[in-house]
Amino acid sequence: MAGYLFRRIFQAVLILLGVSFITFVLLYVLPADPVRQIAGRAATAQTVENIREQLGLDQPFLVQYGRYLGGLIQGDMGRSYLQKTEVASLIASRLPATLLLMAGGIACELLIGLTFGVIAAIYRGRLLDQGLMVTSFVAVSAPQFVVGLLLLYVFAVQLGWFPIGGYGTFEHLVLPSVTLGIMGSGWYSRMMRSSMIEVLRQDYIRTARAKGLTRARVLTRHALPNAILPIIAMIGIDIGIFMGGLVVVESVFGWPGIGQLAWQAIQRVDIPIIMGVTMVSATAIVLGNLLADVITPFIDPRIKMR
Repeated sequence: MAGYLFRRIFQAVLILLGVSFITFVLLYVLPADPVRQIAGRAATAQTVENIREQLGLDQPFLVQYGRYLGGLIQGDMGRSYLQKTEVASLIASRLPATLLLMAGGIACELLIGLTFGVIAAIYRGRLLDQGLMVTSFVAVSAPQFVVGLLLLYVFAVQLGWFPIGGYGTFEHLVLPSVTLGIMGSGWYSRMMRSSMIEVLRQDYIRTARAKGLTRARVLTRHALPNAILPIIAMIGIDIGIFMGGLVVVESVFGWPGIGQLAWQAIQRVDIPIIMGVTMVSATAIVLGNLLADVITPFIDPRIKMR
């Protein structure tokens, strides 16, 4: 156990180091100049050079990256070029909203996706199975902003059941969570269907049926606990995706999370914020996968850590 965790943590550090390097390279070769964004169009060449020197952007790439990495090791993500605020403070102020939306989105996609997947597996090859899989394919393919705007128009504008946007109450959380749930449910339903079909073919399922157990008991007691194992890893990945990939949904619904913060930083070429959000998202993905790998053996003792 301890050896496995040590290896995984060491691998996680290498992955995060690689993510930081690649992201820094991409931002370094970006055609847009953050100094021009800070100085403004009317700034003189001397003013631009002074700002570049103050920010250390006149230094070679390795010097800039080494300085950033040294600060990151100490917990310093840098300072926003335009907002003049510590990046860690900006992310921390937006993190609760993103975590809340992440929890709501994962709950919705699991509820929709697992339900569809189990029903499709039970009625495999029938019209209901085909209809649910087509619905899942459409859900995966539909753009997030289209789904979000459609839900806003129907349930907020026409019916008036929910607010158009904002943050603070359960009503504000429902529509963005359902939008994320619809988008992610397609993957879960297809994965759950395949896993459930494979489990239902196993000998212990036939044995349980031969003992006279009801269908509901066979499904809930024997099939579901085993079929749901592949889903755990997907949830770990979703944690990281939701941490930094909610740009569209947060923009549509006016949700003040780190996705919206990242979008604003991209528009203004605010490199420290972009790097900060990227590293937080990468860390969330790594920790989510590690957590899934650690929890899985406790759910199914047949799976061992190696």
